[in-house]
Amino acid sequence: MANSIPPILPTPKTRVLEISAYVPGKSSLNGELEYIKLSSNESPLGASPKAMAALNGLKDNLASYPDGSSFALRKALSDVHDLPIAQLIIGSGSDEILHLLAQAYLGAGDEAIITQYGFLMYPIVTNGAGATPVYAMDRDYRVDVDAILGAVTANTKMVFLANPNNPTGTYIDAIELARLHGGLRSDILLVVDSAYAEYVSASDYSVGQELVSHSGNVVMVRTFSKMGLAALRIGWMYGPAAIIDVLNRLRDPFNINMSAQLAGEAAVRDVEFTQKLNAHNAKWRQWLSAEIASNAIRVLPSEGNFILAIFGDEVDGVSASEANAALLGAGIIVREMGAYGLPNALRISIGSGEAMQKVAKVLKGMVA
Repeated sequence: MANSIPPILPTPKTRVLEISAYVPGKSSLNGELEYIKLSSNESPLGASPKAMAALNGLKDNLASYPDGSSFALRKALSDVHDLPIAQLIIGSGSDEILHLLAQAYLGAGDEAIITQYGFLMYPIVTNGAGATPVYAMDRDYRVDVDAILGAVTANTKMVFLANPNNPTGTYIDAIELARLHGGLRSDILLVVDSAYAEYVSASDYSVGQELVSHSGNVVMVRTFSKMGLAALRIGWMYGPAAIIDVLNRLRDPFNINMSAQLAGEAAVRDVEFTQKLNAHNAKWRQWLSAEIASNAIRVLPSEGNFILAIFGDEVDGVSASEANAALLGAGIIVREMGAYGLPNALRISIGSGEAMQKVAKVLKGMVA
């Protein structure tokens, strides 16, 4: 009917409409088969052979539900990292854990502090919970503890800290991490996201484990995605027993599938492979940084399995967009950083030695 009243449709929460959906790195070149993917910070050496072999155990269990508590995987983490098993929780990627934390501890009127170039999932989970993201500015691409503490208000309920940070690769040392925690009220939850801990070489780095062990308001979040199991989506968290209890009340009962549990347990116990990953990454991260650093390209010192290359808007005739186009033309996919407020930068994952040499050849050729 011409004069009918339009129906009233379901309306999402206001904060949800303020979310910019997360866009993953480019993963292919228009269907072309030959390309080098360096856009998602995946393992440069693939998966642990022991993890791959463990998947053979799946075939006889396809009709069964997985263990709802992921006990064997938590036991492996407990054994290898010397952590109390009751204070561990497994998530479908660390992203699920971040969502659970936000849903449990943030709501309308609350604020969560996020660093200037912090992981894009932090504002997404904050807005999704109905809370407000508050940004603390970095100092020359490094997390500024004083800026974080200065952003705290009576409404602050959570602080997200990626350490090392994605996408800058920079980190704060153990002393600064302790200073940050010491400056926060006891009712503010400090989320230490140590997703790239397996790749850190710095001797003064703290993964956050000590803080969790001696505090009631700190959690340490980790992932398997950077150590060869990105396809299986496994994240984990070490936290105070009270916080683990809260998250277990929210998480899905069978949130971790059996293949993830089997491969994850084997990957944790394959310490030799993890050490091999670290050594390969450190070698080629240092090599690539030294090869491409110049007056035209600034490379931030990184502790992750990637580097951030910063170009001027027009330095020696080379911009980030031009460099990205040249790399794509050579079949190399890296990550553009406009979504992070870094339109003049490219994030380049560390891959094989051959891949690193190809990246250096393209970029050095442009600068020359």
